[in-house]
Amino acid sequence: MTAAARTGAAEAGPRVTDHRGGVWSIAVPIPDNPLGHTLVHLVETGRGPVLVDTGWDDPDAWNTLTAGITACGFDVTGLHGVLITHHHPDHHGLSARVREASGAWIAMHAADADVVRRTREAEPGRWLDYLVTKLTAAGAPDEHLAPLRAARAEGRVRGLPGQRAALPDREITPGALLDLPGRRLRAVWTPGHTPGHVCLHLEEDHPAQRPGHGRLFSGDHLLPGISPHIGLYEDPEDATPTDPLGDYLASLEHVARLAPAEVLPAHQHAFTDAAGRVRELLVHHEERLAGLRALLAVPRTPWQLAEAMEWNRPWEQIPYGSRNIAVSEAEAHLRHLVRRGLAEAVPGSEPVTYRAV
Repeated sequence: MTAAARTGAAEAGPRVTDHRGGVWSIAVPIPDNPLGHTLVHLVETGRGPVLVDTGWDDPDAWNTLTAGITACGFDVTGLHGVLITHHHPDHHGLSARVREASGAWIAMHAADADVVRRTREAEPGRWLDYLVTKLTAAGAPDEHLAPLRAARAEGRVRGLPGQRAALPDREITPGALLDLPGRRLRAVWTPGHTPGHVCLHLEEDHPAQRPGHGRLFSGDHLLPGISPHIGLYEDPEDATPTDPLGDYLASLEHVARLAPAEVLPAHQHAFTDAAGRVRELLVHHEERLAGLRALLAVPRTPWQLAEAMEWNRPWEQIPYGSRNIAVSEAEAHLRHLVRRGLAEAVPGSEPVTYRAV
């Protein structure tokens, strides 16, 4: 392996980083996304290399992934398995192609495997009906709902992202050591970003002898410079109330107690001081909740709350599809405020408005 391949210094070819100790990362591009890429990690084991995530289902992403595996000194056909941190398309998208090329098994937490199964079986028109109903209940204006209703009426219904992703054939069991000869990799269930998100704790000495307890593949749960999207868990078949933000905050504290020497996330870059980053995120979300509670001094629907929240750009500049994601995040925060007894629904309001308590 050349030095350029190990460090990602080559101008042509994949950006690959050797994290030492039989661990590499490959920057796999995400098309038309400000995140730029997903860091797919490769872990050497006694039965062959194992991937942590796969990247978006896109020809350029596939070519980058396979070239990156080669740069690490392996071949895609020799992959032993794939560990999926969560079901989102930039993590699970290429899993079917990986399995087709290698015969590798694919493992995922049961809760996210259920999401993959629903997505593969979903009739797009029915999902569109669900989205219209959900946005209507959130107080979305007619001008936002009109394109969705027109698409449904005219039969202009596209397939859902992720419908080509593979169904996993193994389950990642929380707390269990994974069956990877020569490695101690333990599954850590960290719901919040998705119901079945997992981090993977490599319980081995850090190759640079940094203080702490091994290394953590953190997926999207713990990132060095951004907070992951926390929205409502979507399941048209299940109306059971959930609290994704509460799940996320509890999962953050769980990860902090692991005290890893280094975190290897799926976006941005590797970093240390996991506990410090957790503290920053806990403070961020408490401040955000306090700000939303202040906004609820005036009763608002979830849509109105999303309009009033601070985002990375003014509401008028947020793309159409991203507004749906923003409303889901507003609803997740609202639900957590209600769970804490800090907000309540206004009796008799339609669509339902919420106010601070």
